[in-house]
Parts: sequence; C-alpha cells; structure tokens
Amino acid sequence: MMTGYPGQQAGVRYPSLGSLMAKELGSDDSDLPNFISLSPFRMVDAGFLGPNYAPLTVSGASDDPNTRANLALEDLAPPRDRGEKALQSQFDILRFMEREFDKNDKADAVKAHRASYAKAMRMVESQGRKAFQLDEEPAELRDAYGRNRFGQGCLLARRLVERGVAFVEVTLSGAPGNVAGWDTHADNFNQVKALSQVLDPAWATLMKDLRDRGLLESTLVIWMGEFGRTPKINPNGGRDHFPLAWSVALGGAGIRGGQAIGKTSPDAMTVADRPVSVADLYATICAALGVDYKKENISPEGRPIPLVDRGGAPIKELVG
Repeated sequence: MMTGYPGQQAGVRYPSLGSLMAKELGSDDSDLPNFISLSPFRMVDAGFLGPNYAPLTVSGASDDPNTRANLALEDLAPPRDRGEKALQSQFDILRFMEREFDKNDKADAVKAHRASYAKAMRMVESQGRKAFQLDEEPAELRDAYGRNRFGQGCLLARRLVERGVAFVEVTLSGAPGNVAGWDTHADNFNQVKALSQVLDPAWATLMKDLRDRGLLESTLVIWMGEFGRTPKINPNGGRDHFPLAWSVALGGAGIRGGQAIGKTSPDAMTVADRPVSVADLYATICAALGVDYKKENISPEGRPIPLVDRGGAPIKELVG
C-alpha cells in the first residue's frame, strides 16, 4: 500500500507514494521540502529515487492528555547562543566548501547530499519555517482538529499544503488508552472507539478547513491503512490481519464523492462485486492529481519502473 508494488521484487527498492508524488508535483525551488511526513516511524522511503525525494520527518508530541505539546521540527531555529548573522556566516562557509568539492566530484550521491543541505538551509533562512508555528492558528480551530498528535498533524498538513508542499503524510498509530494502534488483535471494539474519537474530528475538520480556504478542489485527501481486519472476532475480542477485502476513502481533487465502489460477500470474507486493486488505486490517485500513471522512472540499473504497477487503471466512477 505504501509503494503500489508487492514487496521488494527482483531486489528493487520501490519508492513510497509520497516520494513518487514529490518527484512529479514538487518544486526544486521551494523553501519547504516536497514531501513531509508526520509519522513516528517509517516503513519505506524514497527507494531508488534517492534522498532528494525522501521525506522530512516531523517529530510528534505525546498523546498523553497531560503532556500534549506542539509538533516540533528539530533544529529549525538557530541555537540560542548564536544569532542569525553568525548562522548565515556558517552557511556561507559551507556553501563555499561545497562549491570547491563539487569541482572534483559529480557523483549522484554527492549531488543529492548537497541538494538536501541546500534545501535545509533555505528553510532555516526563509519564511518557510513559519509553516510549523501552529500557535498562529486560532485556539478554537486547534481544538476542533483535536489537541493530539494526529489532530495537530492534520492542521499542520493544511498549513503545509497552503505553502505548496506536494505531499504530506499524517499517521494515526495510537490514541489515549490505545497502545497498539490499528493492530487490534485484542479488544478490537474499545481500541477502534478510542482511535475513532481522534480520527473523526481531525479528518472532518481538515476537509472543512480545506474547503473553506478554496483548497479542497486542488488537494487529494487519502485515508487508508495497510490492510483490513478479519470479519470474524478472535477469542481475545480482536480482529486479525486480513488482506482480502478492505476500504480506502478518497476526497477532494475532483473525486466524485458520496459513493461506495464495490461490495463484499454477506460474510465479508471476499470481494463480491467491482474489485479494485492496489494498482487501480494508485492509478486513480495519479489521475486525480494530473499525473500520467503510465509514466516510468528509471532505476540506477537502467530498468524502467512504472509509477503504477502494470494492469492498474483509474477507477472510472471516481475520476473522468
């Protein structure tokens, strides 16, 4: 689900969806990274696309209601004992050294390293870092999103989208009273209830906030997990892993909403009508964002790798 491809086939390190979209939709001149992840951990990265398209990860605040704090981007502000002028002098020295080094080394890894440093310096020097200052938002709006990592992450995502960030990932991996996240092998119903109390207000407020600001028609909101859960309840009151049938929600970016595509059998064990593959989902995401889903990237070995696994096609009920 994170790459659109099943595993690491033939030794290929497939890039994540965020890295793919950062490459297709991002800008090299932006003061902010093109892919920002608000996730406590990462399972996939930019793969063969390289570090230029890797995400900037924002650390999350605790979900403990007694210790909730702002999301933080580490080392964005200069050290307290060093002013802006001193920091600028250090940046100038680094740029000079990079120019000298670049005269003798043209390797792709060196170029990617230099580009990452350049973007980090631009972010510190520019007004782009203000995107992370959630205290600029009205308290009522922050409350509506939810004063927790996921809720404030969705608010930060809106601020980043406003400033042109191509792809923002926000994960909900836990909630107060829930330590397992969506991996509900035990006590499923109470766990899902706790997660939903975090998810629902944040998701609803994000959609409304984007719409009110005129951003929803140009922004695709995707809600998905890695797989479904078994329809049958296990002896621990939980649901186990189930990759045969589950749901994904899409909204914005011209998606024709208000409908459910496909259905399961009465016992929910199989897809009975209108199955949709992961490749179909990725093709639909590309189509909604104006990306050619048949496009190919070239791996370092010279192998053409399609953005979307072969056989995928946009879901015609959702996009034109």
